Amino acid sequence: MSTDDRVPVATGIARLHASPGLAGPGRLGLVTNHTGVLPDLRPAAPALLETGARLVALFGPEHGLHGTGQAGESEASHAASPTDPATGLPVHDTYRCSGELLDKLLIDSGVDALVYDLQDIGARFYTYVWTMFDLMVSAARTGVRFVVADRPNPLGGLVSEGPLLDPAWASFVGRAAVPVRHGLTCGELARYLNASAVCEAAGRPADLTVIEAVGWQRALHAEATALPWVAPSPNIPTPATAAVYPGTCLFEGTNLSEGRGTTQPFEIVGAPYIDARFAPALAELGLPGVYFRDLRFVPTFHKHAGQLLRGVQLHVTDREAFAPVRTAVAMLRTLRRLYPDRFAWRAADGGVEGSERRPFIDLLWGSDRLRRAVDAGDDPSALCEPPAPPGRWAGEDVLLYP
Repeated sequence: MSTDDRVPVATGIARLHASPGLAGPGRLGLVTNHTGVLPDLRPAAPALLETGARLVALFGPEHGLHGTGQAGESEASHAASPTDPATGLPVHDTYRCSGELLDKLLIDSGVDALVYDLQDIGARFYTYVWTMFDLMVSAARTGVRFVVADRPNPLGGLVSEGPLLDPAWASFVGRAAVPVRHGLTCGELARYLNASAVCEAAGRPADLTVIEAVGWQRALHAEATALPWVAPSPNIPTPATAAVYPGTCLFEGTNLSEGRGTTQPFEIVGAPYIDARFAPALAELGLPGVYFRDLRFVPTFHKHAGQLLRGVQLHVTDREAFAPVRTAVAMLRTLRRLYPDRFAWRAADGGVEGSERRPFIDLLWGSDRLRRAVDAGDDPSALCEPPAPPGRWAGEDVLLYP
């Protein structure tokens, strides 16, 4: 798609910047990070202050306010209330903070409303949406209004993949019944969660407002809009990474490297035991929209750091035909078949709330059904079917965009 063909979109935060009254009265807290920018790439927090908005506090998610923390990290300081040098506002770290601690944080911050502006990826296990959920629960309990400044889903909004999460496997990589690839924007997801899981957790819904992104349509993926791409976290550097992430993130639950420690995380996977059979075996599956290239790489950190690995790179040739979750599940089945004595699942490392040292793949998938099917040699492809397309699994009334 040429630059001239890209569709202009006014994000929720851009609309709030133009009309600060959209957030309602009172003192505002902004849930944000480095992705919280206007379409011209100006950071939203100082830009809002320039309009006279009553912004009094900032709240950062996993990876921190500036996005420098790796997976499972924030930028938490030893100071009780670190200050953002660009705005002079206090910064509150929300990562791994929930329940009564998060309630107290909101009360002590003195905010009347929270404005949420983070760029999501469109996958259940990407933690920003669960920061949103935890804050919505606390907002409902403490009487703080909750405003979502909506942004497009970079994967588009026409397709869902994978089952709803089983509540028995709830954790910070999945709190509620959402498919692996959900197909909603954060604003739509907030509407769905507010009517279901937030009510259950808090005893009442949050006072929720969604500032819609004007111009976005469900058929548009990230590169089809005129919005600039800002890497949402250190290991999602490009839209190409985002396209494969809902599938290849499942390799975090295995003993293969998912490419962390390289310049192409999630686009490449590999292990010391992979040999020349893997890429051809995947090619034989005839999976749509993707080509598997045999490659070797050496991660600089994380799994197998400093070791020569062999594996594949996923080259997406057709964005519409490519199904990331179904593709990754077929890859897992192939690995178990080719390397039955070497391929293994990883236990959660305790860095994920609710892990209890369970197999991490179960938390990512939202149940143990995928792991059991792969280990039994069964065909797990049927598990990839979503409960229904976007809107139908969540309820048509949550949808905001055509």
